[in-house]
Amino acid sequence: MTLPLSYIARNLWVRRLTTVLTASGMALVVFVFAAVLMLAAGLRATLVASGAPDNVIFIGKGAQSEVQSAVSREQAALIESLPQVARGPDGQALVSREVVVLNSLIKRETGTRSNVPIRGISQAGWALRPQLKIVDGRALRPGSTEIVVGASVARQFAGVEIGRTLTFAQRQWLVVGLFDAGNTAFDSEIWGDAEQMMQAFRRLNFSSVLAQLGTPEQFAAIERAVAAEPRFTTELRTERRFYEDQSKALATFITFLGVFLSVIFSLGAIIGASITMYASVATRTGEIGTLRALGFPRRSILLAFLLESLLLALAGGAVGLLAASFLQAITISTTNFASFSELAFSFSLTPAIVFNSLVFALVMGFVGGFLPAIKAARLPIVDALRAG
Repeated sequence: MTLPLSYIARNLWVRRLTTVLTASGMALVVFVFAAVLMLAAGLRATLVASGAPDNVIFIGKGAQSEVQSAVSREQAALIESLPQVARGPDGQALVSREVVVLNSLIKRETGTRSNVPIRGISQAGWALRPQLKIVDGRALRPGSTEIVVGASVARQFAGVEIGRTLTFAQRQWLVVGLFDAGNTAFDSEIWGDAEQMMQAFRRLNFSSVLAQLGTPEQFAAIERAVAAEPRFTTELRTERRFYEDQSKALATFITFLGVFLSVIFSLGAIIGASITMYASVATRTGEIGTLRALGFPRRSILLAFLLESLLLALAGGAVGLLAASFLQAITISTTNFASFSELAFSFSLTPAIVFNSLVFALVMGFVGGFLPAIKAARLPIVDALRAG
């Protein structure tokens, strides 16, 4: 014989004040826990979405980012000759020779300087990234010292408005357009002409070469072709895998730090739940004795108090998740460990985060309610009725 769920819920309603206070503590912990996971998920989503499934990126062997990489013109020519590389309507290889450097700009809110990636691209670079669109002004002219600015850069940094001039690498660069890259990492970049960037920064080598495959399934074939050609001194990855690797260090750090803090905060929530449930046992001793006298076994009492604690935790977890969901409207920026440049991204709430957060809340409820539930189940019937 088990106690009905309505009885358990009614007990929580009778003690509304303590229920709300305890659930609020758990909601705060779940909010922090979910926010951290959303932050890491938003970072990964922003970077991974930057990569197209049919694009491959060539970088120098051993390089961890494009800023550290060097790809010679000879290597770029070899890449363009690979049969797996797609061709455009004009028969030219869909390959973008690119150079990536860092330049510091002043942030609007703080007045401090932060690194922004400057990417020099070939004309094919636009076709290889169809998610990118000019939303204000116009595209840059090939071979010119014109630049276009990503949406996140325009929001965060001063002096990058259309018509303004930026000075770096001993040249004047005219801002002619603003582009939106669909909430990908490119929104945090400034783009210009690759050859002009090479000359200005006195670079002999490109940073990377981006190529489009005929189909995504051809990656294994192009990988074998590169491995079989001794003249290649570069390594290649799918563009999506490259950006996944770029997100690992920072996402892991955010997750580890956040979970560590959440576990510490959860100790307070567990103690609060235990105090609430112990108080419930103390005030309902006579009621527990009556239930036992009516024939309800110890396991029913144990289960009832444990479910009460779990319902309390579930309510707090749901409220915490609801509050965390509003964070998706916020965009933040931080330094990407892989490139040492500013990266803007948003919080992202996924089904996995919802599930993990609710499980985390239920674990707090179980741990906090287990000992009080055992105490309630072990109360002798006679002693409980006397106390009542």
